[in-house]
Amino acid sequence: MASRHKPSNHNRKSKTSDTYLKYSGLALQMAITIGLMAFLGYKIDIWLNLNFPVFLFVFILTGLTGSIYRLIRSLQDN
Repeated sequence: MASRHKPSNHNRKSKTSDTYLKYSGLALQMAITIGLMAFLGYKIDIWLNLNFPVFLFVFILTGLTGSIYRLIRSLQDN
């Protein structure tokens, strides 16, 4: 009669830690991407002396779209 082997508590904690690190790293990457895009858009708006921050909005939306795309791809890999 074969005995069933339960996964050790250490493996469960390791998997939880890996998942936590993966998604916290992804969140940090998203924040940095959106922040960098906002900074670049702001600087371009100042450089072009625009009254309305067109590039700020366009770059933020681009960074947000790219970050969400990366998040969806990451979730599909699981």
